Amino acid sequence: MSDITVGAYLLRRLRELNIEHLFGVPGDYNLGFLDQVLDSPGQTWVGNCNELDAAYAADGYARLRGAAALVTTFGVGELSAVNGVAGSYAESVPVIAVTGMPATAVATAGERVHHTLMDGEYDHFGRMFAEVTVDRATLSAASAADIAAAPAQIDRVLRAMLRHSRPVHLNLPTDVVLARVPAPDGPLIAAGAEEATDPALLRAFLDDCARLLDGARTVTVLAGHEAERYGQREPLGELLAAAPVRAAVFSSGKGVVDEAAPGFAGVYTGEFSQKAARVAVEDADCLILVGAVATDSVTGGFSHHFTPERTIELRPYGASVGRAGYDGVRMADAVAGLTELLRDAELPEPAGYGRTDGEAEAGAGSSTDTLLTQRQLWSSIAAFLPPSSVFLAEQGTSFFGGQEVPLPADGRFVGQPMWGSIGYTLPAALGTQLAAPDRRSVLVIGDGSLQLTAQELGTMTRYGAAPVIVVINNDGYTVERAIHGATASYNDIAAWDYTALPAAFGGGDRAVSVRAEAPAQLADALALAARTPDKLVLIEAVLSRDDAPELLTALAGRFAAQNDYGA
Repeated sequence: MSDITVGAYLLRRLRELNIEHLFGVPGDYNLGFLDQVLDSPGQTWVGNCNELDAAYAADGYARLRGAAALVTTFGVGELSAVNGVAGSYAESVPVIAVTGMPATAVATAGERVHHTLMDGEYDHFGRMFAEVTVDRATLSAASAADIAAAPAQIDRVLRAMLRHSRPVHLNLPTDVVLARVPAPDGPLIAAGAEEATDPALLRAFLDDCARLLDGARTVTVLAGHEAERYGQREPLGELLAAAPVRAAVFSSGKGVVDEAAPGFAGVYTGEFSQKAARVAVEDADCLILVGAVATDSVTGGFSHHFTPERTIELRPYGASVGRAGYDGVRMADAVAGLTELLRDAELPEPAGYGRTDGEAEAGAGSSTDTLLTQRQLWSSIAAFLPPSSVFLAEQGTSFFGGQEVPLPADGRFVGQPMWGSIGYTLPAALGTQLAAPDRRSVLVIGDGSLQLTAQELGTMTRYGAAPVIVVINNDGYTVERAIHGATASYNDIAAWDYTALPAAFGGGDRAVSVRAEAPAQLADALALAARTPDKLVLIEAVLSRDDAPELLTALAGRFAAQNDYGA
């Protein structure tokens, strides 16, 4: 059996997971590993402007590819990335964070070297990562046995990342990177290795489901982000085709259900939902939750209305029917079983099945408006989105407007409603564009959010990414103004020349930028974007600071009350 370096072993496993790009920032403790990245066939190093942006980019990449890798240096680098890794943890995104750390002998001796806290302790940062990862390992070159154990440790953390669809952390000391180990002698995940649900348990669960479905005339599927992360897009399509059932999504799961399907009713946001989605979810005789975790930001401040007694809930490795729990039922097995039950249920078509009621288009606004409005903006974005594109909506004004935009055929949606770290989507768009270069990424981001991560515009053009970026220039944090402090100075930001940014960050002839203050100008800008698919296109859309999407305006009061700010 041939032997390879530990670094090469890790890279082979990452390549096996379809990870062709590694994001990060160089530092002296990871340079030996980066040498191997540069020499690895089919893999590309993507150097970001800082580690936080790299973590955001890896998150976006993983949402399209199924997994991603982030590489930082010890201490200063990994701590800069930890917020992004925490977001991946909160939103169930599989990312491996690789930290280049000092040599084993240095760490064992507790030497006071740079990037440490000067106390001789080398596990401070690992313990911090333990809170936002599902597994971690520190490789070692202390003995031949330690080196020999490295492949098994690498495989263990990668399998944990895939099983739990959450981040893992690997400390890779400088003296371990070049140590020799046997090359992989088999796949990371062998065919059939995923343990199936115990047949008796699955049968009991489905029998209970059948009793709840018996006599039900209306059934609705409500999907969330876990359905996407655990590969249930196609199985959900099969389930919805098995019977005339309604479907809705939390904003966290937008895109996992085909929005052109005859039973699709829209995004469900509790009492702030449009009528079709609210009726479909709240009035159903049986509601099937598929990976739909109820959080404040996706339920309209916990204003959702459905009871366990009429609910079937599917989670990655557990399910429930009413108040009866079935721990150990895999989501994939449950979806397949329910598909068969629904196929035999002979459900009648619900009222309005197969028709859209046009609610999403109701706020289009007039093209003769002198100034651009939120309603006109979102109508124009909806009309522009190319087939199979990736639509990213930054947390805040952009997300609340974007979640109601109908997706095009085979479209994808990326947002971060649960973690909600502003600035996330610009680096994430770098990740999505590199992960799926055949799908154009279209990002709508507020001016305040853009200012946190704007430098990644340079990284985009450096690596040939050509997304469309619509910057909503509404003079500050409109989402925060809507919740509290409408005129407070802390919601103000510096006035930037946004159209100058691509050139300032080295875009050259690989980027174009335009400013739109009226609907006709926005239409021209989007037409320009359609004509230039090989260039990064930045569109500055100027809107009033007080203009906000209707959903945000409705939700702002609830969030203010939840925060107990008073009048």
